[in-house]
Amino acid sequence: MSDDAKAPVPSSAPSCFSRRRLLQAGMTGLAFGALSPLSSWASSSGVPVNDVTLLNPIWVSRLLAPRTTAEIRQALATWSGPVSIGGGRYSMGGQIATEDSLHVDMRQFNQVVHYSPEHQVIRVQSGMRWRDLQTVIDPDDLSVKIMQSFANFTVGGALAVNAHGRYVGAGPMSNSVRALQLVLADGSVTEASRALNIELFHAAIGGYGAIGIITEIELDLVPNVTMERQVQHMPIADYPAFFNDQVRGNDRAILHNADLAPPHFDQATAITWCSTEKELTVQDRLVPPGQSYALDQTIIWGVAKLPGGPLIRNDVIDPLRYLSHPVVHRNYEASRDVASLGPIATRTTTYALQEYFVPAAQLNAFVIRMANLLKAHDVNAINVSIRHAPPAPDSYLSWAREEVFSLVLYYWQDVGVADREKVGEWTRELIEVALAFGGTYYLPYQLHATREQFSRAYPGAQRLFAVKARFDPQGRFGNKLWDKYYVG
Repeated sequence: MSDDAKAPVPSSAPSCFSRRRLLQAGMTGLAFGALSPLSSWASSSGVPVNDVTLLNPIWVSRLLAPRTTAEIRQALATWSGPVSIGGGRYSMGGQIATEDSLHVDMRQFNQVVHYSPEHQVIRVQSGMRWRDLQTVIDPDDLSVKIMQSFANFTVGGALAVNAHGRYVGAGPMSNSVRALQLVLADGSVTEASRALNIELFHAAIGGYGAIGIITEIELDLVPNVTMERQVQHMPIADYPAFFNDQVRGNDRAILHNADLAPPHFDQATAITWCSTEKELTVQDRLVPPGQSYALDQTIIWGVAKLPGGPLIRNDVIDPLRYLSHPVVHRNYEASRDVASLGPIATRTTTYALQEYFVPAAQLNAFVIRMANLLKAHDVNAINVSIRHAPPAPDSYLSWAREEVFSLVLYYWQDVGVADREKVGEWTRELIEVALAFGGTYYLPYQLHATREQFSRAYPGAQRLFAVKARFDPQGRFGNKLWDKYYVG
């Protein structure tokens, strides 16, 4: 696709580092975000890149904020060292950068390439955020088919981790992708799909930037239906039967997840958004940007840090939260802002995520083992959200090689050396539990898994590595994930 065809859209630490250097890292990142569009290069003897947890400051050699594919190709031609790629920076384990690399910041690479409302398809540059894409398609009453629960992430970042959401029967984002464009290590531009350059397609999806830079993505869209929220409460032991009877195969069920609350994780709150003909109770078509989320943030802070917080949530907060049955546009619920969670990190603490996937038949057994382990290690777990996915074979690093339930663990931790080592200890134990049940764990988070655990969890990695050896023989594309697990 020609760069001239793009139409604009609205924009929406290692422990040895001192606190002063961490602060400098944050300020430099903010300054870079405000660079003049006339200059996409920023050079320094050391430029810091970090993610939302502030746990992974990485000093790169140079930053590039491209707006065209031609800029990316030129940069690869003139830079001979390692290359790393970043989007929204919501990964939590250094997946966006490696030391001394040229860091390609994709957040200004955010234009529409082609849009056909009548065919329900859109092609975008990979740095576009979901919220900006929604702004383009909402006037035509169309919606993103598969995305995360929040709209702040970039489309390319979501595909690089093969993200998923709460969409019933939909699986990961790859199931909505028609085609993608890659810039490879030699600077060539390649189109890939299920019918063309198939190996590159499977390697790029969920490949965490291992084989090239995803520059364009072509996506299926769906109608922007009206939905009503329905909430049911039950023991976790009853949840699989409920899901099979009430959610699976229900043509009206659009979004679904079930929340498990601490300290026991034995009661499920099942939330299903079903299509409806009822009148809207929320007139906004999209969540307005820049809202104040002070109340939401205070509630999350209280649940995480106040004595008895989980019990207050179970007895007071959740009953009030789910008292009503709002009717909204699909796009409204899909345009939620991660700002509602509050500040992710401070100098001494951070909220973080982990995710585990287990075969559907093993859900209850895994939840029991997980709850016991979290209690034994005194983990400050805030929530576990259950989602469902059918088999998803499009990625060599597929996390759904059969039908699975995923369990998204949201927790709070201190960030000192001993605290991080403690998190690593119980994380490796939880990974072992998932593996014992025939499951796996998700890769965008802290890199606590051993190389042996990674190999057992992702046997398809050898196929990805073989493709990388062919198309990136010098190992130019990297980040902390591949620094730890890639075997060339």
